[in-house]
Amino acid sequence: MNVFSTIRLGILTLLLASCTKAEESSQEIPSENFRNEVAATEVRTATAERKSFDYLINAIGKLEAQSEVKALVEREGYLEKVQVQEGQYVQKGQLIATLDRREAEFALEKAKIAVIKAQTELDVLKTQFHLALESADSAVAKKVQSRIRVDSGLSLAEVELKEAELNLSRCEVRAPISGKIANIKFRQGSLVTKNAEFAEILSTDRLLLRVNVLESDIPLISSNQRAEVYPISDSQNAIEGRVSAINPQVDENGLVQVSITLNSVKNLLPGMNARAIIRAPQSNSLVVPKDAVVYRSGRAVVFTVENGKESKWNYVEVGKDNGQEIEILDGIPENSTVITTNNLQLAHQAPVQLVKE
Repeated sequence: MNVFSTIRLGILTLLLASCTKAEESSQEIPSENFRNEVAATEVRTATAERKSFDYLINAIGKLEAQSEVKALVEREGYLEKVQVQEGQYVQKGQLIATLDRREAEFALEKAKIAVIKAQTELDVLKTQFHLALESADSAVAKKVQSRIRVDSGLSLAEVELKEAELNLSRCEVRAPISGKIANIKFRQGSLVTKNAEFAEILSTDRLLLRVNVLESDIPLISSNQRAEVYPISDSQNAIEGRVSAINPQVDENGLVQVSITLNSVKNLLPGMNARAIIRAPQSNSLVVPKDAVVYRSGRAVVFTVENGKESKWNYVEVGKDNGQEIEILDGIPENSTVITTNNLQLAHQAPVQLVKE
């Protein structure tokens, strides 16, 4: 064997040895060792508790006055004076407008004169029928009395007097209820027709919020149930209210109208938008913080802590939630330690480190 052959043989030997070492080093690292080398994810936890919690039913609607009554003009005529302005509070029966009274006053004077004339005629007839009026038979005397009242024209005159007084009173428009004036339709000097609407009276000392609720939530609502109302004008401060009425009919959209009476009307006006939260207490439910639930491929997942050091992936069935807590119907046992932070990208059996509060 010459020198060159010897050199080639040595080189081949070295190459074979290096390939063998490379194959040994490329063998797969055990998964257990790999998990141990991955840094633990810091997480915060909570306990899955069985307890009562409030399911919140949210709905939006408009505030309404508890009573909204139209003040009508009861006879035609020219509006002589408007004595109120929009937004003014009035008492029931308070004068709010007057029509031109002259024609009605003339009619009243004529009616009074007709009564006087009829009374004179009645006195004449009494003289003529004094014997019948003094009859011992009371039935006869009463019948004669009625007859001469009609013949004298007094009965008709008295009816026409009452009618004239009523027509005069109709020249005044009065508030049918106590409340605030809204939507005045006519100005001073306007010619108005009989039964025309002059204005609306809103009973603003009590306000209602009417909201539409899903029919599936109606079994959770009952009369006098507590609610919180947040006006759009002051969405940070809640006004307490109570459910006062539930419409017994479901509309074509599967909604039911619920009325809520507010306990306070400070700085509120009818027509304002507001949001209602009706609290429906649920008892003996397994509950976790809402942040404990994540969704993978459209399914709800809760990660629990196993052996105090690694995560466990649990598919769960969720129920109602109130924005902070959520009901767990199936998937994890009571008193489980659930992960509430850094769980969006967490994997099954990933190492975790519990963060102390």
